[in-house]
Amino acid sequence: MSSILSLMTPEILGFAVLVALLAGIVKGMVGFAMPMIMISLLGSFVAPDVALAGLILPTLVTNGMQALRQGWGQAWSSIKRFRLFMLIGLVAMLVSAQLVRILPQETLLLMIGLPVVLFCALQLIGVQLRLPARGRNWIEGAIGGFAGFIGGFSGVWGPPTVMYLTALETPKAEQMRVQGVIYGLGAVALFGAHVGSGVMRAETLPFSVAMVVPAVLGTWIGFQIQDRIDQRAFRKATLAILLIAGLNLVRRGLMG
Repeated sequence: MSSILSLMTPEILGFAVLVALLAGIVKGMVGFAMPMIMISLLGSFVAPDVALAGLILPTLVTNGMQALRQGWGQAWSSIKRFRLFMLIGLVAMLVSAQLVRILPQETLLLMIGLPVVLFCALQLIGVQLRLPARGRNWIEGAIGGFAGFIGGFSGVWGPPTVMYLTALETPKAEQMRVQGVIYGLGAVALFGAHVGSGVMRAETLPFSVAMVVPAVLGTWIGFQIQDRIDQRAFRKATLAILLIAGLNLVRRGLMG
């Protein structure tokens, strides 16, 4: 506790617990957005590297919960189906994580935020975007690489992944599971990468551990809500939250 309070006041720690709870509820409902919520809200009150460290372990644990909800067999089938996306994303994440202390984030945030906003706006007004059957491996590899690069740099790799799964018209249960598998493996890589980068260190590790319990509780609450909504409502909720996340990324990119 003393190491955590050396990074922030008790009031900010209490706020961080509420942020982790909220992020968990949203993640349990739609399968993503925990890193975006935590990095956006926590980053307004603590140093960026502390905010990034704080989301790593909660993201790792809650993605494990999400990936294994239907058992190991279903999780393994998702790994096989999306192995190209995961492999290229992993390599990109390990590379970009080393740049977190060097490069400014604004341009990268705009690069991801603007396409996300456009995609969600089109989907919400009824324009259906579908991926062509030919060349899909190239598309999957490109999106996976971009998601991994952004993820290693900022801790946020959900929007391109959700855009890809939504364009594939993935059913609700499978989309939740696939997101959990992809983000879970990514979270393992992110943890290892940021041990190397110095973001996850003796001073920040206890803070990340403290965020696990409220994040897990929130995710469980979100699961109960998600189980009670149909595919159409799930899709709309996913797009709405993705749109909000995209607008926030654009805001951060423009305002710094």
